[in-house]
Amino acid sequence: MPEHPRCGFVALVGAPNAGKSTLLNTLIGSKVSIVSPKVQTTRVRVLGIAVEGDAQMIFVDTPGIFRPKRRLDRAMVAAAWQGAEDADFIGVLFDASRRGVDEDTRGIVARLKEQGRQAILILNKIDLVRRDTLLALTEELNRDGVFTDTFMISAQSGDGVADLRRIIAGRLPEGPWLFPEDQISDMPMRLIAAEITREKLFVQLHQELPYAATVETESWEEFGNGSVKISQVVYVQRESQKAIVLGKGGSRIKRIGQAARTELEAMLEQRVHLMLFVKVREDWENDPERFAAWGLDFKA
Repeated sequence: MPEHPRCGFVALVGAPNAGKSTLLNTLIGSKVSIVSPKVQTTRVRVLGIAVEGDAQMIFVDTPGIFRPKRRLDRAMVAAAWQGAEDADFIGVLFDASRRGVDEDTRGIVARLKEQGRQAILILNKIDLVRRDTLLALTEELNRDGVFTDTFMISAQSGDGVADLRRIIAGRLPEGPWLFPEDQISDMPMRLIAAEITREKLFVQLHQELPYAATVETESWEEFGNGSVKISQVVYVQRESQKAIVLGKGGSRIKRIGQAARTELEAMLEQRVHLMLFVKVREDWENDPERFAAWGLDFKA
C-alpha cells in the first residue's frame, strides 16, 4: 500500500459498440472483458482493476445503454445505470466514426445532466475520423455542460489511453486500495471462461445467430499434471439454432472450442481440455437463475 493511496470506481458507459470492452482491456493491460463486432456483447458488469502510481482504479465495464425491448435488455440497461450511479468517476465513450451523435448517446448525456452528474467525454476510434469532424463532435457533445474534459483515443491501438489513465488516477478520492496489487478482475474464472467461449461463438456466428445463445461453465476439474478439464454448455432457444452452432458434422462447434481453448490456455498458463455441449432451452432469456448468475436484476 502506498503512503498516500487513492482508490475509486470508474464507470465506462456509452451506446452499444462504442468500444467500452476494448478500452477496458487496454486500460488494464490484459483481457477481462469479451469483445465482438456484435452490439450488446457485454451482459454482465465486469470489473477491471489497474494501478497507476498511488491510485488503484476499479473500472466498471457496463452493458451498452440503449432503448430496451426485451427483459434481458431492460436488465442490462439497469445494470449499466447502476454502475454509473455507484461510481466515483464516469467516462462516457462515443464512437467518433459514427455519422453524427446517436439518440442513445444523447439520452445518456441528458440523464447525466438531469442527475447533476459530471463526466469525462472519451471520443474513441479517432484514427478513423478527420480532425474537423472530431472538433465538431466535441463541440456538439459539450453543449450541455456535463463533461469536464474531452479525451480523443483509439482503444484498439492504445493511442491516448496512457494520458487518460493518468488523469483518472489523479482525480480519484484518497482512500485505501480495495484489491491486492496484482489482481486485475473480480470475476470468477468459471464466468470468465464462459464469456471467452461466448465471444468465440459471436465471432464465428456474427451474422447467423441472434442473441439467442448463452454459455455456462458446468464443471471445472484440476488434474495433478497441471492441466484442467472445463465442461461448458451452449444454450440456444431452438433446434434450428442448435444445428447452426454445431455446423456440418460438428465442424463449427469444434472451431469455436479450439479458439476458446487456445485463449484459455494462454490466460491460465496451463493445458486446457475444453468440452462443449449444445442444448436447447427455449426460454432461457426469462429464467431468473440466468439473471442471478450474471448479477442482473430479473425485475428491472
